[in-house]
Amino acid sequence: MDTIGELIGLLFDWIQQLGALGIMLGLMVEVIPSEIVLAYGGYLVGEGKVGFGVAVVCGVVGGTLAQLLLYAVGRYGGRPFLDKYGKWLHIGGKHLDRSEEWFRKYGPAMIFFARFVPVIRHAISIPAGVSRMSWSLFTLLTALAAIPWTLLFLYLGMRLGESWDRVHEAAAPYVQPLTLTILALALVYVVVRFVRSRGQSL
Repeated sequence: MDTIGELIGLLFDWIQQLGALGIMLGLMVEVIPSEIVLAYGGYLVGEGKVGFGVAVVCGVVGGTLAQLLLYAVGRYGGRPFLDKYGKWLHIGGKHLDRSEEWFRKYGPAMIFFARFVPVIRHAISIPAGVSRMSWSLFTLLTALAAIPWTLLFLYLGMRLGESWDRVHEAAAPYVQPLTLTILALALVYVVVRFVRSRGQSL
């Protein structure tokens, strides 16, 4: 555990030295959860070491690129590759099965909505790649979902200051309403999709 702690400490030192670029790269490597990286980025913004606008851009770009890497794994590696090596990406078979089912049932729009569901938000990129979803549409939906996530955790990091590592506790009152709103929008989307499919079948 001491070795892991030291590695994480080195990562945060690296982020601090690189500034906004460090936030982007920290999100891309996904050694630690994105909300922790962003909260630390918010702390750096509050300390005046990183500009808020630049941090937002780098946060969105880093989060999007991380998912594009998973998309590429699905597109060029396929399910057999993932069944064998998925554990190294911290994506279990059951999470992959569920994300594939969501993607098959509800279509590309789930790329946006699933970003706010724990674990699934990462796994959903893979079936999008396997199904060869358009790169441009995937990138657009992923970036749109990354914007509110990035803004929220940068803001919390700024507000918490040196206590930025308590971000999960501070995020609870914000994440739940955000998740419920997204789920409500997803439900509306599913209902509209169902009604349209029934209309076309008549």
